[in-house]
Amino acid sequence: MTRTLRALIAVFMVWTAGAGAAAADTVVLIQGYLGSAGSWRHSGIAPILDGAGWRDGGHLTLTPGGVAEVGAAQPSQRRFVTVDLMTEAPISVQAEALAAYVAHIRARRPEERIILVGHSAGGVVARLLMVRQPQAGIAGLVTIASPNLGSGWAELAGFVGSTPASWMAPFFGMGTLNRSQALYHDLSRERPNNLLGWLNRQPHPMAAYVAVVRVRDLSRPVAGDTMVEGPAQDLNTVPALAGRAETILSQGDHGLMPYDGMLLSSILGRIAATN
Repeated sequence: MTRTLRALIAVFMVWTAGAGAAAADTVVLIQGYLGSAGSWRHSGIAPILDGAGWRDGGHLTLTPGGVAEVGAAQPSQRRFVTVDLMTEAPISVQAEALAAYVAHIRARRPEERIILVGHSAGGVVARLLMVRQPQAGIAGLVTIASPNLGSGWAELAGFVGSTPASWMAPFFGMGTLNRSQALYHDLSRERPNNLLGWLNRQPHPMAAYVAVVRVRDLSRPVAGDTMVEGPAQDLNTVPALAGRAETILSQGDHGLMPYDGMLLSSILGRIAATN
């Protein structure tokens, strides 16, 4: 842990010392495309959440025998967990895996509140789960830099994958370009014949919805970050959620950063206060 990160955590612990406890029991952290569960810890977000009272609940992974818990979870009424996902797979495949994790949590703690936090494509995965399984009773969804209206970058990657250039991709360590073609289609800008065109017009369950919109320049929020335009990240631009979401601008590029830990803790506290 760097000296800067330690200082951030120390300041944040003082700032939150008098804050009320969040009511939600479990936060599920969902990585984006080519991300890993470890990114929530390596980025510095996990220790900041821990400093705010959210204990590390360990990691969930899928095995032939079902969901397995990895790592020693700290006893706590408030915790966060990370999960394994095949991030190159289509959104629907990832949502099925996420559903298994949510069911596992619910089976062991039937009364607890569950909040989903998705970075980038992980936010779309979480939203598809909520729409498909409203009975899961998810209390809230926080998306960070998620392509809720799709991404031109995904369209470009999909186009390149349809050209002869894709034949050479594995030789340059870019095999993911070919493996991710279905995912790129799912994350292309919404239109009637793709996933987002359908998802964004389906009834969304009652829950707290928060979109963290990442922008490289706060004076130009429409530009967003290098991967997704600002309006495409905003849940309020989703037809089914117009006027139902909170939008928060966050300066930086597309990846996770320590400040997201402080921002998440604040958001979780507000969700607890309104549910």
